[in-house]
Amino acid sequence: MKSLLGLTSRMRNVTPLYMNVLKKTSLPLQYTLFGASTFATLSQTDADVAFHEMVSEYYGKTLQTNADLKTNACCASEAPPLTIREALKKVPDEILSKYYGCGSPLPFGIEGLKILDLGSGSGQDCYVAAQLVGENGKVIGIDMTDEQLDVSKKYVNEFCIKTLGYKQANLEFIKGYIEMLPQYLEPESIDIIISNCVVNLSPRKDKVLSGAYEILKEGGEFYFSDVYCDRRLSKEIQNHEVLVGECIGGALYTEDFRRICQNVGFNDPRILSVSEIKIEDPELKQLLGNAKFYSITYRLFKNKLIEDKCEDFGQIAIYDGSIKEHPDYYDLDDHHRFITNKPMLVCGNTANMVGGTWLKEHFKVLGDMNTHYGLFDCAPVTVTNSADNVGGACC
Repeated sequence: MKSLLGLTSRMRNVTPLYMNVLKKTSLPLQYTLFGASTFATLSQTDADVAFHEMVSEYYGKTLQTNADLKTNACCASEAPPLTIREALKKVPDEILSKYYGCGSPLPFGIEGLKILDLGSGSGQDCYVAAQLVGENGKVIGIDMTDEQLDVSKKYVNEFCIKTLGYKQANLEFIKGYIEMLPQYLEPESIDIIISNCVVNLSPRKDKVLSGAYEILKEGGEFYFSDVYCDRRLSKEIQNHEVLVGECIGGALYTEDFRRICQNVGFNDPRILSVSEIKIEDPELKQLLGNAKFYSITYRLFKNKLIEDKCEDFGQIAIYDGSIKEHPDYYDLDDHHRFITNKPMLVCGNTANMVGGTWLKEHFKVLGDMNTHYGLFDCAPVTVTNSADNVGGACC
């Protein structure tokens, strides 16, 4: 109890501003922001700005290391794969100690690609990704918190040139807001967007997703972990400083997330992994009641042929085993495991995900979409009391 009150009291400078703004009408506020080597005049509501300031205060000043967290929402639930563990050994200690994340949102087989990390924080995932994309790839981190950016930028040249032996750095960090991605990056300029427990911290998740869709190349992917809930949360929880900072207060109801995805063009969100988040603090637990929270890794593909339902065109997909971390099989999501060189009957959406995106170098798709046989035979995955069945797409 004392620790909770102490943590809340350290945010007293932000709380009055935030609560006062919530009482106001949402009026446009103009301000200038530096990012992506240019200046742009942007527009947000007072409430959005106050929300950003609250989050920035929490991650820039209230939290000094990941040991200060009150819940496990911002912590990875299981050990990362061997390749990631080996890459982490090269990352500077200061960056590791200031890392807050809820999953491992880094796909393999991304050599030579251009990666963007939303809410990059201390930069841990970017420093790992810089190794995975290689010298010919590019990694960009974007964050709004000065204290975190100071840490992430500190080691870039030494890490890329001295530690990795590259001729020049393939890693950079910019200051900016994840709701305004098109202000910093060209349309269709990014291969893969990653994010680790950050989208829930945004007051405008719809803008994050629509902006991500705009800057992704056709065939690109938004591959990210975040916190979700099995219901819509009360305003009290959504405006609770500690719960917001701990990635709980901003957790979206899984079905509302699906609706936003489909509205912006990500027609078939796929779940890769799910783990339940445990709330141990007695006071926070009482406030949250029966709500259940989950860390979910989603895959959102940008492909104009992907539909909102899984349709049957009689197509077959074959994984060739060419991703070295996945020699024997490849998990597209939580219900599609491709055994190397084994033909697998798939719906049109899955065929386009593996044959019409950055994954196409590793798959062969047989058949086309000229003949339609109706809905693909599949069972929708819905939210239940089991962490294994949260959210999901249909096929």
